[in-house]
Amino acid sequence: MNRKFEKIGIIYNKDVKQGFDLAQKIKEKLENSEIFALDNLPCDIDLAFCIGGDGTFLKVSRFCAKKNIPILGFNLGRLGYLAQAKPDEIIETIEKFKNNEFTIEKRLMLKSGEKTALNDIVVNGVNRNRTSTMDLYINDTLLCSYVADGLIISTPTGSTAYSLSAGGPIVSPKLDCFLIIPICPHTLTARPIIVPSDEKIIIRSSEAKQKLNAIFDGQENNNNQDEVIIEKNEKQVDLIVLNQQKDKFYDILKEKLHWSIAPRK
Repeated sequence: MNRKFEKIGIIYNKDVKQGFDLAQKIKEKLENSEIFALDNLPCDIDLAFCIGGDGTFLKVSRFCAKKNIPILGFNLGRLGYLAQAKPDEIIETIEKFKNNEFTIEKRLMLKSGEKTALNDIVVNGVNRNRTSTMDLYINDTLLCSYVADGLIISTPTGSTAYSLSAGGPIVSPKLDCFLIIPICPHTLTARPIIVPSDEKIIIRSSEAKQKLNAIFDGQENNNNQDEVIIEKNEKQVDLIVLNQQKDKFYDILKEKLHWSIAPRK
C-alpha cells in the first residue's frame, strides 16, 4: 500500500515496563515521529505506533477512530492479541512499513450514546452483588428476557476477549456482525446470538428500581441508565497489518490462545 504519513505518533503507556525505552528505539529509526504518553494523546498525527498491551491498544483505538488515524501495535502486555509486532521485531517491522508492505484493515466498532468500543460493551445491573433482570430488544422488538450477571455485546474483534470467556463463538473480523452473549444466565436455554451490524440493540431493565451500567472495553462507564441502546459506530478502527500477517487471524488463535491443539495423551 503506497501511502505517505507526514507525522507519526509513538504512543506508550507509562504503567507498562520498558514502554518508553521501546518508544525511543522506534523513534531512532523513524523520521517525522514524536513520542507521546497515553495520557497525552496527540490530535495532529496521521499514524499511531501504539506500545503496550491490549488495554493500551483499546484506549488508543477509540481515540484514533474518531480522527481516522491508522494504528500499528507493539505488544508489551501479557497476550497482545491486537498488536502486530513484538519488541524484538522493530527493525523488521519498520523496514516493512517504510517499504509500504502493509495493508489497512478496518474493524467494526460499537457505540452507545457518545462512547464507543472496539471489543465490547458489557451491560449489567448497578447492584453487581445479585443477578440482573434484563429485556433484550432488536429493532424495538422484544427478543428475550434474561436473569443473568449481565450481557456482552461484542464485535468480531472482541470475540476473542471477554465474549470468549463467557462461552461466545470465535468470529472472523471480516464478518459484519455483532455478538450478544449472556453472562452466567440463570437458565439452561440461553445461548449466544449473532446479529447483523445494522441492527439496533436495546437492553432495558425488567425491574422498576434497577438501573443499568454500560462498560466500554472494560475501561469507561455509562452508569444508572433505564435502558442501553447499542448500535454500529459510524467510524471504524484502521488497523495496520503487515503483509506477511494479513491472513494470520487463525494463526494467532493457535499461537496465543492455543486453539485447535488436541489434548495430550
